[in-house]
Amino acid sequence: MNSFSLTSLLEKALDSRDQLIDAKHESAYRLFNGFTEGCSDLIIDVYAATAVIHNYADDPEQGVPLVQEAQQFLTASLPWLQAGILKTRNGATQEEKRGKILFGTELDRKIKEHDIWYSINLTLNRDSSLYLDTRNLRKWLIENIKGKSLLNTFAYTGSFGVAALKGGASRVVQIDMNRDFLNIAKTSYTLNGFPIQKGNFISRDFFEQVSNLKRNNTFFDCVIIDPPFFSTTSKGRVDQEKESARLINKVRPLINNGGYLVAINNALYVSGKEYMQTLEELCRDGYLKIRELIRVPEDFTGYNPVGKPITDPSPFNHSTKIAILDVKRK
Repeated sequence: MNSFSLTSLLEKALDSRDQLIDAKHESAYRLFNGFTEGCSDLIIDVYAATAVIHNYADDPEQGVPLVQEAQQFLTASLPWLQAGILKTRNGATQEEKRGKILFGTELDRKIKEHDIWYSINLTLNRDSSLYLDTRNLRKWLIENIKGKSLLNTFAYTGSFGVAALKGGASRVVQIDMNRDFLNIAKTSYTLNGFPIQKGNFISRDFFEQVSNLKRNNTFFDCVIIDPPFFSTTSKGRVDQEKESARLINKVRPLINNGGYLVAINNALYVSGKEYMQTLEELCRDGYLKIRELIRVPEDFTGYNPVGKPITDPSPFNHSTKIAILDVKRK
C-alpha cells in the first residue's frame, strides 16, 4: 500500500466519524478499522485525547511505515491529541503488545460514554481496558436494569456493572479472577460517585464462584456472561468455539423468573448462524427466549466495509455476537 492510498483511507474514515468527536475530547471510538476499511495491518482507536495505534502486521517491521504514516496523519488532522501509543499485535515483548508511547507523555486515564465516566489503563493489556464493541450493550443496560440486580461474570474492568448502576440497578456483583482488573472497576465507581461495597467485587474463578452462588441460593434479575475466547483453570475450561451452551447453562439457575441473560460470544470462527443455532437449541425447552440482538457500533465495524469477514456474522453485524434472552424459571 502506498502513502497516498493509506492517507486517503484515513481521511475517509475520519470524515465518517466526525459526529463522534466531542468538543471536550472525552469520548472513545474506533477511528479506523483496517480489516474492513482497506488496510488489514492497521487499527486506530481514540480514547479521550490519546490515540491507540494497533500494528497487526504478521511481521511487525512491515507495519512500521504504516504506523509512521498514521502518526503523521493523526498529529496533522487531530492537533488536540495529547498522546499516542503503539500496540504491536505480534510484538516480541509484552511491553510492545501492551503499548509503547509514540508521542506525548501523559496517557488519558478516563473516558466519558453515555454521560458515565469509565476508568481506563491503556497499557494494562493487549487491549485497552474498555471494549469499544460493547458500547451499545452498556447503553442497553442503562435503559433496562433500573431496580434490578445484576451479576457480571468475567467482568474484566467492570464496565457493564458501571453502566447498570448508572441505570439504577439495585445491586451489582462483579466477578473476575484478576484483582487488578476489578480495581479499575472500583475507580470507575469513584469517578461516578457510586458506593464501593467490597463484597460485590469478587476475585475468584468463574466456575467456583457460580457454584458457590448456587449453594447459597443467590439469584439475580440479570446475568451477563462475556467469557474470554479461551482459558483453562483448575476448576474448568472456557471455550467459546465449542462450549457456549455449557457456559450459558452454568448461569441459568442464578436468574430470577422474568429476568435477563446477556450472552456474548466473540469467537471469530463461530459464525452468526452457528451461534444462533446454539441459542435456539437452548430456547427449545421454552425457559429461554431470544429477546433481541445488540449491534456493534458502526465506527467499530467500519463504514462502507470492503471485502468479506472470515466467517459470516449475520444476523449479527460483527464477530462480537451479543444476545439478550428472557428467562423463565423451572
